[in-house]
Amino acid sequence: MVKVNNLKASYIAVFLIAGALYVATCAPGLLWQDSGMYQYRIWHNDIEGKLGLALSHPLYHLIGIGVKQIPLGEFAHRINLISAIAAAFSIANLFLLMRIWLDKLLPAIITAICLALSHTFWRHAVIAETYTLYMALFSAELLMLLQYFKTRRVAYLYLLALCNGLATANHMFAVIAFICYLVYCIILLKRKHINLGHFRNIALMWIIGAAPYGYLIVKDIIQGGSFTATAASAFFGKNWLGNVLNVSLSGGLIKENMLLMAYNFPTPNIILFFAGIYGLTKVPHGFGFAKVLLALLILYFIFAFRYTVPDRYAFFIPFYYLVSVLIGVGFDLLITAFKYKTLCWIVVIFALLPIPIYIAVPFLAEKFEFNLSTRSDVPYRNDYTWFLRPWKLGYHGAERFAEEVFEKLEPEAVVYADNTMVYPLLYMQEVNGKRADIRIISEYTGSEGVPLLSERSIEQWLSEGDVYAVSPVAGHKGTGIVWKIAD
Repeated sequence: MVKVNNLKASYIAVFLIAGALYVATCAPGLLWQDSGMYQYRIWHNDIEGKLGLALSHPLYHLIGIGVKQIPLGEFAHRINLISAIAAAFSIANLFLLMRIWLDKLLPAIITAICLALSHTFWRHAVIAETYTLYMALFSAELLMLLQYFKTRRVAYLYLLALCNGLATANHMFAVIAFICYLVYCIILLKRKHINLGHFRNIALMWIIGAAPYGYLIVKDIIQGGSFTATAASAFFGKNWLGNVLNVSLSGGLIKENMLLMAYNFPTPNIILFFAGIYGLTKVPHGFGFAKVLLALLILYFIFAFRYTVPDRYAFFIPFYYLVSVLIGVGFDLLITAFKYKTLCWIVVIFALLPIPIYIAVPFLAEKFEFNLSTRSDVPYRNDYTWFLRPWKLGYHGAERFAEEVFEKLEPEAVVYADNTMVYPLLYMQEVNGKRADIRIISEYTGSEGVPLLSERSIEQWLSEGDVYAVSPVAGHKGTGIVWKIAD
């Protein structure tokens, strides 16, 4: 068995190495789209947003509000670092899970490297996003579950419930794992491994963890929302019911998903995944833990594969976590059967191969004009590099865009911006004190504090001064990113 002191030292070492990777490659400041919205929401202490409860992510924003109080460096950079630190915890927790489970060092290291360098996980570890915080909690859940299987101490189920409750308060994604754990706890109850008192305490711990989300649900009902409307908002947000419940698959969707998955594990090591599925039957502590892992793998895969939102690639991250686990199990099986050091070194080299691949692929994709199916009109952003290369160090595109817009505007102007462009402008104005004389409006926004176009008629906005729109697309009565709507 592994000594506790050795586990602590190795856990800290993995956390520091992963943290150094993500902090060093983290975006230095202001960002676009959802990330920009999160930065703006945290600045406004907005834990609910305006896109429905399912997209509120209150735990993430509460943590961000706490980080906001730290008077060090650029505010937006501090918010991006939340993802980096959470990602480091995720990798360290994954390493610890495999170290305890397999009782071997090298498979745990390989597993951690596989997830740490997977494209989608790394990409979301360096921008303001909710996914790595979810993964930190999800990885803690699996640690608690493994400890329960090893010790049969019900206290670990209490901690599992608390972690899943916190994960739910961060992202409704956690409901998938919640369903799996609930079924397992019901089986334990039926087999009398736990009693009703234990089950009640498990439920109580989950409620405590999910309290930030529960608060928003109760608040919505008290403020007049019907139970049906509040439940729909809590599970689907305002506009995503069809995406969440989608059951149709097109050829294009299948192709894109397969390419995305291949890009996250672009080495021959993926073969170890299939060996890992077989090897689960041979891992210590019974097949029970393995069955839970397989159930989670299947559920997360099905959910992400038929999801149709534009950023659905992010919803594969828990699946990639479990793929990494199975790669580690497969590697353990391999080195047990074939005790060759050369083979181990080959696997290690393959595990590091994604880095040069991420360097080369954006150039090749741009050269051959590969269709990324992403928004390609965002100014100061090469989508091939932005999307295909996970690191974001040195990126200042959103800030450059806002600076250029402000330079071109007349005094007392009113500016219309879409949901991508509006947050960099608002951030630069409110956080950095740029151009306080102008008014920024938007037709659609996910945060409190943004004046909406619909709040007044266009004539009323025009009465306050010249109205401009911002757009990176040429042809809107001009060729720049700023054009006047009317005189």
